[in-house]
Amino acid sequence: MAFNPRNRGPLRTLAALFVIVFGLYGFLGAVSTWGDAQRTPKLGLDLEGGTQLILQPKLVGNQTINEGQITKAVDIIRQRVNGSGISEAEVTTQGGSNIVVSLPGTPDNATIASLQKSSQLRFRAVLVEGSAAPIPVPTSTSTPTGTPTSTATATAAATGKATAKATGTATPTAKSGYPPALAAATTPAPTRTATPGATATPGATATANPTTAPAGKPQNASDPAWITPDVQAAYTALNCAKPKDIEAIVDDPAKPMVTCSVDGRAKYILGPAEVLGSEVSNATSGQQQTQSGSTGIWEVRLDFNAAGTKAFGDVTSRLVVLPPPRNQFAIVLDNLVISAPVTQAALTAGNASITGSFTAASSKVLADQIKFGALPMSFQLQTRESISPTLGGDQLRRGLLAGLIGLILVVGYSLFQYRVLGLVTVSSLVIAASLTYAAVTLFGWSYGFRLTMAGVTGLIVSIGITADSFIIYFERVRDEVRDGRALRAAVETGWVRGRRTILISDAVNFLAAIVLYVLAASNVRGFAFTLMLTTIIDIVVVMLFTHPLLSILANTKFFGEGHKWSGLDPERLGARTVTYAGRGRVTIAARRAAAEGNQS
Repeated sequence: MAFNPRNRGPLRTLAALFVIVFGLYGFLGAVSTWGDAQRTPKLGLDLEGGTQLILQPKLVGNQTINEGQITKAVDIIRQRVNGSGISEAEVTTQGGSNIVVSLPGTPDNATIASLQKSSQLRFRAVLVEGSAAPIPVPTSTSTPTGTPTSTATATAAATGKATAKATGTATPTAKSGYPPALAAATTPAPTRTATPGATATPGATATANPTTAPAGKPQNASDPAWITPDVQAAYTALNCAKPKDIEAIVDDPAKPMVTCSVDGRAKYILGPAEVLGSEVSNATSGQQQTQSGSTGIWEVRLDFNAAGTKAFGDVTSRLVVLPPPRNQFAIVLDNLVISAPVTQAALTAGNASITGSFTAASSKVLADQIKFGALPMSFQLQTRESISPTLGGDQLRRGLLAGLIGLILVVGYSLFQYRVLGLVTVSSLVIAASLTYAAVTLFGWSYGFRLTMAGVTGLIVSIGITADSFIIYFERVRDEVRDGRALRAAVETGWVRGRRTILISDAVNFLAAIVLYVLAASNVRGFAFTLMLTTIIDIVVVMLFTHPLLSILANTKFFGEGHKWSGLDPERLGARTVTYAGRGRVTIAARRAAAEGNQS
């Protein structure tokens, strides 16, 4: 086919499509070669099999559970599983008390541990922070220190004086709107333990070894008066390396608490709980943003509801002027401190940012713990079993067979009805299948999407939806040819008229898929997701491949002159009117009229 200037626009459109296809597969190859992605779609529980975990509530003393608590636990565990990037997991109850969690594949230990850490999430003021194991102290004068992570915090630790001016020097993030007013190290460092002969700086004496408590009733949660002889004795006796000591920790929100850091390197005396996990409306992770762009510092962003905004504002306004370690705010989950950030400003806007020695992974873990940490009780792993995909594998084979039969029927119908033009349908289906495969695989890597039998059904249904769009377009073009229009004009006019119908049809399918995804149960959501995805791909293929390819073919001799095997033969289609086809050229309608005159 000689180059025709008319093909320049359609060729550019086709080039853009192939750039998208090669870009997707290039990106997939890169993340599978140098990243942790796989080159095939992730399969769901019914197709791949997986692991079944049975969680049993940990009851203390005469504690009892009710149906409401179990229902709430199921909802939150399901959110935790989805938040960790695992899709199509099943969370159900067993015997009215146990919770059964079925996960596709083989979950790692961190995922299993996150399901068992299920106590209430609480925010408490730090009264004392010390090392979990004694560290030798030189006989000379020593200064207990905390874990400063910013210039303002380090100054306060060195001088024992923390003021609103000194700690409020952080600049709010302009784009995210989350003031970086909390600085935290994800793993608290051990602090030196003061000895009777040591001299400590003012304000830091209580950091490691409380000996006396001010007399009188505590005025607030940061008041050292909470450190009674019993609390002091419990703090001294606590050994963070002993599992029995950890299990014996009691988290009563109305009383002070003696506990350890989650890594066992530090132990604390904490004041009564002041902000509850239920008052955190959202927790996310990401890099800090400024007016000039990302700082490269990972942070955990917190949003509070109305009650949490007031409580958090009151607490941080008090803590910001206290000396270390009483200017710290401990986040307690499952009786252990998962983070103890230093307050750097009063936070009254309902949001905050925790910064420190975070990575992308550790910041996400902390955000998920805060967001999904408000379970009514803790759980212990009772049994762990592997689930066989035998039934799902048989269903998959039958489903793929049904899809293959449907594809053969669509291709056969297209070739019979549209002759060579049917090859455009076949090539369009190939392009759509290539885009779908890459998209499903990349979604599995980036968002944890797993292809279940319901999702496979959605892909099979999409064959008919995609073929329907081609049929609408081809029939509009053939109608224009029947009306006597030249093929090039028929292709463009038919596209203008058929495009509206195609978009309306796909919009209805997409809207139905959205409603199904929002309202349906977990397995059906896989069907809805693949239906939404393939509907979008159908529009892309029709716009960027089918239409421009047909525009190019219309300028060829085989299609443009209406060869009988082209599928656009005017005589076969029954063209009824005479049209202008160029100097010296006679249309099929004129030839037919002449033939009928000769016969008479």
